[in-house]
Amino acid sequence: MRFRFDSNLEYQNQAIQAVVRLFEGGERTETGFPLISDYGAIPNRLRLPQAALLENLQTVQRDSSLHRSPLPVSETLDSMDYSVEMETGTGKTYVYLRTAFELFEKYGMRKFIIVVPSVAIRQGVLKTFEVTAEHFAHLYDNIPYRYYEYDGGNLARVRHFAGSSDIEFMVMTVQSFDSDLNIFNQQRDQLSGRSPVELVRNTRPVVILDEPQNMEGPARKAAIENLNSLFTLRYSATHRNVYNLVYRFSPVDAYNEGYVKQIEVTSVVEDHDANRAYVRCRKLNALKNDQSATLDVWMRGASGPERKSRTFRCQDKLYDTTKLEAYKGWIVDRIDLRDGEITFRNGVTLKEKDEVGPDDEAIARVQIRTTIERHMRKAELRRKRGIKVLSLFFIDEVANYTNDDGYIRRCFIEEYNRLRQRDTSWAEPYRELPADVLQGSYFSEYTRESSIESDESTYQLIMNKKERLLSFEEPTEFIFSHSALREGWDNPNVFQICTLNRTVSTMRKRQEIGRGMRLAVDQDGRRVFDSEINTLTVVANQSYAEYVDQLQHEYQEDLGPDETPPDPENGRKRRTVELKDDFELDPHFQELWSKVSKRARYRINIDSSDLIETAADAVAAVDVPELNITVTTRQIDEISEDGTLNARQVGQGQDLAARRIGEIPNVTAEIAERTDLTRRTVRQILERAGNLAIALQGPFEYIERVSTAINEKKRKFLVDGVHYLELGDAYEMALFQNMESYQDNIVPIKSSIYDHVVFDSEVEKKFALAIDDMDEVRLFIKLPGWFTVTTPVGEYNPDWAIMLQTQDEFGEAQDRIALVRETKSTKETQLRRPTENDKVNCARRHFATIDVDFDDITDAKHLRDTIGD
Repeated sequence: MRFRFDSNLEYQNQAIQAVVRLFEGGERTETGFPLISDYGAIPNRLRLPQAALLENLQTVQRDSSLHRSPLPVSETLDSMDYSVEMETGTGKTYVYLRTAFELFEKYGMRKFIIVVPSVAIRQGVLKTFEVTAEHFAHLYDNIPYRYYEYDGGNLARVRHFAGSSDIEFMVMTVQSFDSDLNIFNQQRDQLSGRSPVELVRNTRPVVILDEPQNMEGPARKAAIENLNSLFTLRYSATHRNVYNLVYRFSPVDAYNEGYVKQIEVTSVVEDHDANRAYVRCRKLNALKNDQSATLDVWMRGASGPERKSRTFRCQDKLYDTTKLEAYKGWIVDRIDLRDGEITFRNGVTLKEKDEVGPDDEAIARVQIRTTIERHMRKAELRRKRGIKVLSLFFIDEVANYTNDDGYIRRCFIEEYNRLRQRDTSWAEPYRELPADVLQGSYFSEYTRESSIESDESTYQLIMNKKERLLSFEEPTEFIFSHSALREGWDNPNVFQICTLNRTVSTMRKRQEIGRGMRLAVDQDGRRVFDSEINTLTVVANQSYAEYVDQLQHEYQEDLGPDETPPDPENGRKRRTVELKDDFELDPHFQELWSKVSKRARYRINIDSSDLIETAADAVAAVDVPELNITVTTRQIDEISEDGTLNARQVGQGQDLAARRIGEIPNVTAEIAERTDLTRRTVRQILERAGNLAIALQGPFEYIERVSTAINEKKRKFLVDGVHYLELGDAYEMALFQNMESYQDNIVPIKSSIYDHVVFDSEVEKKFALAIDDMDEVRLFIKLPGWFTVTTPVGEYNPDWAIMLQTQDEFGEAQDRIALVRETKSTKETQLRRPTENDKVNCARRHFATIDVDFDDITDAKHLRDTIGD
């Protein structure tokens, strides 16, 4: 298999444009002798005054078409650092690589350094280059580019990076250049006595920081500044410091819009054991004249023991608080804030987050068993869709898996062997597969450039051969790791993450779930946009409340107090939504499905004369203003003893100046490339618009503004020109399967092929209950995620298929009617996203082609009204 990429995802294109538009008005730099700087380096160039850069930044930040919620607007341009926030799993690496290509296309920038905080992330970046090669070749007309990791033993690459006129990407770990001891910062004979950093500095590289929150230390910040970047782009889901934020695709956006998996948490915790005391050190507290510790303990309650948090000081007896026999002898002896420890007289010492008491192996066994069973159940449902299921186990001690007596490996094998012998359909595919065939592990800390992998084949499979790992041909389905996979690695088909830790994991929960948040892909390498498929189960050794509390606290830290974080589901509250027996024999279902299941493909018919006329009107409104230059005067009033100049602003003004124009590009060819129109069509648009002369005021800005205007009009023509042709085949009944969902997201119904309906919103819930009670409704189906209509703006999954049978005024039954309906919270199209409206309009034409009534409605009353019409 090979990965396939969609170049039309709205949020990704918004992130790209947010950066590209920062430099509007800048001329495109072509290669040639005048461009060559010291040591034969070919540098990036950007000729824009500070005032223009600040104005562009503020324009981008204020542009509501780029952002789902307002961004803070920078009052000044204190640095050439720009932050892009994108949730884990939404294609951050793909976005910044495409941004680099766009910066070359528009401005001629060709030298890019990608700085990462770890080797694991570096490997992930290099893998993205590998799998996107064909995609970028098609998208950018086979433009030549090179990518490679920086290697202190191969400095010829640095020389080539500096002197090449092609697009060059050098991927570096920050550790490879953050010290004077690094080869990168030392003069070398191979470079005629110069250091690699000297060559790089002369290229004025665009520096891209991947996970910059891990590079905020003084030494690393100084090393990055020493690269002498033209500007720095900072990409992360969890910025520690934000510099000129230009785009945000938050966890809330990604989660609510279905671009990452939904999260559920299955908690595995030990109930009270009267034979053992349970103590967890939650927090050590420094008081004014005293110290205390907040401990989790079992306490006698009205209906039995309950786990509570209580505060204890030195000499306190836990038995006096808990009233449970197991705590006799537990007396606080010492609380040491310097060492971060609490010691009891029975010899037990705990640090913060440590716990004693639970039967760790018993808990781990249940976690493992739960994970394997969930894995097998999910695999059965997803295998039919061509999706391989992976499970990831995080462990705290490698020896617990690798040693001959390691209890994790032993428990896994024992529980797997029990489960595969179960007399169920989901166990049957595993019956003849031994456990060892399905396991893979990667434990290398991988902190040094010279790390040697002990198991090269497993390392290559997990880190570098994701396509094979996702293929049914590769048997590995269960992956065991320590901390090496906590960031820089993910896999779209991780559906279970099991945290096997003797103490509650100190790893951030967002790091844990980030390994499996990306949407699943099938055997053709295509992403699957189906909420019924995309659920990530975390099997945690914490209570659901504790896990969610910690996860939401992390979200709140990263999002800020005004954002509401995603709310994970409780995996213990799942249930199966089952198909009714012999549903396929129901005549109402047969008739409904025979009509709505027909498939069609689209063609686009565009009246070129109408497009030319409409686009010309839009282009005619395009203007290229002169450069706005700010002139500021400051008067120095005094010089302080430490040499600081104390000044005040005494004047400021604005002036306009004509741009300095170099070589005029082929305007028609550039616009044709950006709009996918023929040069002849572009020429006709420009001639009719009649403002080509203003291109001389700023050709590159003119090209960009005209291309944007044409593309906005062309999109409307694409949707309006859609024409569907029936294919002669249909979705098969066999695709219907039992589904898993949550108790809070289902409602029992009578008039369907399922015993419950899975709803995504209150609008859908109310609609399902209302039409279930309508006499006219003989049967209805919430259409599964695999039922899609192909449109020019993406796949569309309508909501409902309904079989109606109306009556005449005498109560006689009339002909049955097959309907497809989309439920929306509003009919006001201006209140819905443009892509929603475009998909609904395309669906209207699709269903008209197969002779099925389609409409978008808000509620059951609206359905009745449309029936009456």
